[in-house]
Amino acid sequence: MPGPREDGIANRAREVSNSLAEVKVQEGESVESALRRFKRKVQQEDIIKDIKKHSFYLKPGDKRRAKRALARKRTRKKQRREPE
Repeated sequence: MPGPREDGIANRAREVSNSLAEVKVQEGESVESALRRFKRKVQQEDIIKDIKKHSFYLKPGDKRRAKRALARKRTRKKQRREPE
């Protein structure tokens, strides 16, 4: 029987395999254009972002701190853009 760690890895692998971007090369289409379509699809589905998020563990407190820092950064950027 697999341990909890192995089961978590298997679940994550299933999640990733379900969200793989798929592009079929059409008749007369160059590989370069199919590759461009593939890259665009991967970017739209945020696959890279999801993989980076799951590549390491963040403690809940660190996650909250990062979230707050991102919110502060967003508000500062918004204030800079809006001339008052």
